[in-house]
Amino acid sequence: MGGIRNAVRQELVARQLDEQISTRFAVGRRLRVLDVGPGQGTQALRLARAGHLVTGLEPEPAMRDALRAALEAEPEGIRDRVTLIDGDGRETGRHFGPGSFDVVLCHGVLMYIPEPDPVLAALARVLAPGGLLSLLVRNADALAMRPGLLGEWGTALDAFGSDTYTNRLGLTVRADRRDALTATLTGIGVPLHTWYGVRVLSDAAPDDALLPDDPAEREQLFAAEELAGRTDPYRAVAALLHFCGVRASPPGPPR
Repeated sequence: MGGIRNAVRQELVARQLDEQISTRFAVGRRLRVLDVGPGQGTQALRLARAGHLVTGLEPEPAMRDALRAALEAEPEGIRDRVTLIDGDGRETGRHFGPGSFDVVLCHGVLMYIPEPDPVLAALARVLAPGGLLSLLVRNADALAMRPGLLGEWGTALDAFGSDTYTNRLGLTVRADRRDALTATLTGIGVPLHTWYGVRVLSDAAPDDALLPDDPAEREQLFAAEELAGRTDPYRAVAALLHFCGVRASPPGPPR
């Protein structure tokens, strides 16, 4: 969790998510949050600490155990705000009714799903009108960047025009193109409101590279990444893209 790559991802997504929540919802409102694939629970716990009611939908037993262990270290009031369910994004209809959540998170999950459109439609269904859908995906338009920066020229050449890549776990997974995902979000009634780049400058850092010990230097790193993630042309070549869509409100009665 202390490595540069994961720390930048979590910090940037947190800042971007807070920005979107603060502009869409009244200050102090307790939101209903669904986190699909919460993993260790970094964002789920952070939102619960902020007073929101969080449901985690996690299919992996090891990840559920890790999140339960993290919850045990939290005060009772925060533990009571988090519900953990065994399941994945394809099963939202089995667990929740339409419009059950104000915010739905799906971070680092779609790359493991060969056909993501049904999952996205299921997430849109449980999102309340005016609600926020937060997606973190691998950027298919920048797959050559990391191997190129690392001097892996053959891998970089193979990445051009590809929608798949081998991640650092050795798994072959998929990536999303911004234009295609934007069209999908419009089609499911959650049109794109804002998008950010995540890990523009630090994606080629080694797995064991740690954050700077000096707090000022650490904040400079986050500030540079945050600015790059919202500035063209830098954000377009980020390793990850953070999409924020807003559920359309149903049309009013005819006049």
